[in-house]
Amino acid sequence: MRFHGFTEEDFDVFSIEGLEPRMEAIKETVRPKLEDLGDHFAAWFTNKTGEEMFPHVAKHARRKVNPPDDTWVAVAHSKRGYKKLPHFQIGLFGSHVFVWFAVIYESPVKGTFARLLKEQKEELISHIPTDFVWSADHTKPEAVAQSNLSDEDFAALLDRLETVKKAELLCGKHFSRTDPVLADKDQFLRKVEQTFETVLPLYRIARQAEEK
Repeated sequence: MRFHGFTEEDFDVFSIEGLEPRMEAIKETVRPKLEDLGDHFAAWFTNKTGEEMFPHVAKHARRKVNPPDDTWVAVAHSKRGYKKLPHFQIGLFGSHVFVWFAVIYESPVKGTFARLLKEQKEELISHIPTDFVWSADHTKPEAVAQSNLSDEDFAALLDRLETVKKAELLCGKHFSRTDPVLADKDQFLRKVEQTFETVLPLYRIARQAEEK
């Protein structure tokens, strides 16, 4: 495994000006690590879920002018793609690493997923640790900590997911670029596994939504 942890150099790629220079740095510095993490966790999720899972490293192929502010690897149950499917992401902005479960705006089952979540809202909220975060937009680095999310906030998040075309739902953990766990391969892998274990129930509910 080439992944031995994240370094300052990995985060610094997002300070590089220009699309081509930044993409070159991402390809050389960050992408090999994400490929390793994707392979590792595709196998891990295959074991956990009983269905074959596949890694998808972000290529940013549609970008023509603006350089990416983040990059990631996604793991989903299709070899062909992940954006329409419930999936898991490991990636980084210049400020932090994110590790989370995601249903993003391309998903055709967002409404059904939101309704199923509403039915299990109390149980879900009690299951998510206070240091986890929620996001309604995967393109933005900001997220709301579970400890700061009121019942009303969570209800609004689910209402938006059900009714707004561009709405998304992501849940997991952020690790600041200065967090020492990022430099320790074994410790980081354990933290990621713990995070994914915690959000697996969300994935299973999303898979139920796909079957309805």
